[in-house]
Amino acid sequence: MYILEEKIYFWLLCLIPLVILLFLGLTFWRYSAQTKYAQKHLLDHLIPDRSLFKPILKLVTLCFGILFLVLALVNLKAGKKLEIVERKGVDIVFAVDVSKSMLAEDIAPNRLGKSQQLVTQIINNLASDRIGLIAYAGSAVPQLPITTDYGSAKMFLQSLNTELISSQGTAINEAIQLVESYYADDTEVPKVLVIISDGEDHEGEVAAVAEAAAEKGIRIITIGVGTQKGGTIPIKRGGVVREFKKDNQGKTVITKLNTETLTEIAEAGNGVYIDGTITANVIDELKEELDHIDKVAFESQQYADFESQFQWFLAFGLFFLFIDLFYLERKTAWVKKLNLFND
Repeated sequence: MYILEEKIYFWLLCLIPLVILLFLGLTFWRYSAQTKYAQKHLLDHLIPDRSLFKPILKLVTLCFGILFLVLALVNLKAGKKLEIVERKGVDIVFAVDVSKSMLAEDIAPNRLGKSQQLVTQIINNLASDRIGLIAYAGSAVPQLPITTDYGSAKMFLQSLNTELISSQGTAINEAIQLVESYYADDTEVPKVLVIISDGEDHEGEVAAVAEAAAEKGIRIITIGVGTQKGGTIPIKRGGVVREFKKDNQGKTVITKLNTETLTEIAEAGNGVYIDGTITANVIDELKEELDHIDKVAFESQQYADFESQFQWFLAFGLFFLFIDLFYLERKTAWVKKLNLFND
C-alpha cells in the first residue's frame, strides 16, 4: 500500500519540458551561430572534439535528477501493516447558558467566559468521546451536532455570546428536551448531558424533564459557575461599563449562583453537581464520573503503518545531478581513439 503525501509538488515536473525546450533553443542558436563562420561539413574539422551525444546525455541525466528530486518532495510512503482500531467513548453534549446573568463578573473573567474555559479544558482532556454543543437562554438552540471534531467544537464554543438568543431567561428544560434529538434512537453509546449554568431564573418543571431524560438513558451532570454572594450584570458599550442592569423598580440586579436548582437537576438526571470555581477540580470530578461509564465502540477504522521512502529518491536525484556536473560536451579520449567513423 502506498500513499503520496505532498502531491502538489508534481507541478515541479513541468521543469522537465521547460529544460528540454531551453536545450533545443540553445542547440538551435548555437548551430545558427556556428554556421555563420563555417559550412556544416567544415565544422567537424574546426571543432574535432565536439560530441553530438554528450549534450543529449547531460540533458537526460539532468531530467532524471529533477524527476527523482520531485518524487522525494512528494514523499512516497509505503504501508507495511494494517491495523483495525476501534474507537470507544461516550456521547457528551455541552449545554451552555448564554443568558444575560452569565455576564456577571463575580468569577473571572465573567460567568460565560469561565464556562467557555471550562468546556475547552474538558474537551482538551477527552480522548475518544464524541461531543456536541447547545446554547440556551430563554430558549435552546443547537450549535454543533455530535462529532469527533474537537477543533470545530472549540471554535463554535468561543463564538457563544449573550446576544445569540434574543429571548431571555434560563430554559434548562428546553435544553434537556433538545438534547434528546442529538442522540440516535438505536445507539448503544452512553449519553451524557453536561449543563454549565448559574442556575438562575430557570423556567418550568426542570426536575420532571430531567427524570424523563434519565429514563431514556441520558445522564445529566451540572456545573455551576458564579458565587453565592453574587454580582451585578454590567452593560458595556465599546468595551466600557456604562451601567448595571436594573429591575422594574430601578434597583440594580444582583445575580447569584443557584446551586439548589442545579443539584436538583443533576440528582433527577442520575448525575452529579460540580462546583465550577476551580477548573482542575471540575476536570477531575467529571473524569471520575465518565470513568464509571462503560465505553461502547461507535466506529472502527483501518490504519496502515506507513514509512517515508523519500530518502531513496533524494539519493538518486543528487546522484544524477552530481554526475551531470562531470559530463563534458567534448568527445571522450578513448572514444576518439576508436576512430569508428574514419578510415
